[in-house]
Amino acid sequence: MSSSGFTAISGAPELSGRKPGFRGLYFLLAVWLLLLGILSATGFFADFSKLPPRMAFAPLVPLPIVLWFARSTTGKYLICHVRPQWMVYLQSFRILVELGLWALVRNGVLPVQLSFEGRNFDVLVGLLAIPVGYFVFVRKSLPSWTVLVYNIFGLLMLVNVVTIAFLSMPTPLRKFPGQPDAGILAHFPLIYLPGLLVPLAYSLHIFSIRQWAAARRR
Repeated sequence: MSSSGFTAISGAPELSGRKPGFRGLYFLLAVWLLLLGILSATGFFADFSKLPPRMAFAPLVPLPIVLWFARSTTGKYLICHVRPQWMVYLQSFRILVELGLWALVRNGVLPVQLSFEGRNFDVLVGLLAIPVGYFVFVRKSLPSWTVLVYNIFGLLMLVNVVTIAFLSMPTPLRKFPGQPDAGILAHFPLIYLPGLLVPLAYSLHIFSIRQWAAARRR
């Protein structure tokens, strides 16, 4: 793997020196953020009377769009031209997310299982992001499969925290009684945690895995 990124991978789109447009992506993102804000402000996500809870739509609706985008011309352009270490480095934002969750737990807003004091170990993904990206792609002192293991680990940690969050909400499936539930995540502005930050995390993993697989085919 080259530390400067993948510039000529198999299956890369022929762009004749022109960058693909990102306006459609920006438009979809703006619409999604606006929709999340409006629906959360009107209490749409806060209805836990039926299963699955409406909160499930927040992290899951973007997934098929992300998978489609990863195979689009613009997505392939990013895979070819973004330095692979940055797909990993950016996961360090999860450190700030976990510190925010910990602060909310300390203030009695969220249940303890959603922080690193409980059952949420997602902070490890953030802490490992810089070392993994650096030693795999810059120093090249770790084998390339390390990044695949890292991304799989990151996705598993993401599934873990999302599962814990849903089991902490006021539904018949709630498994953590006797403390604050996680229903506040359905309200503005915390709706952007499951609706924006969770999709951002799995998008970076998906693109990083695509980069790794494309490099293996070279």
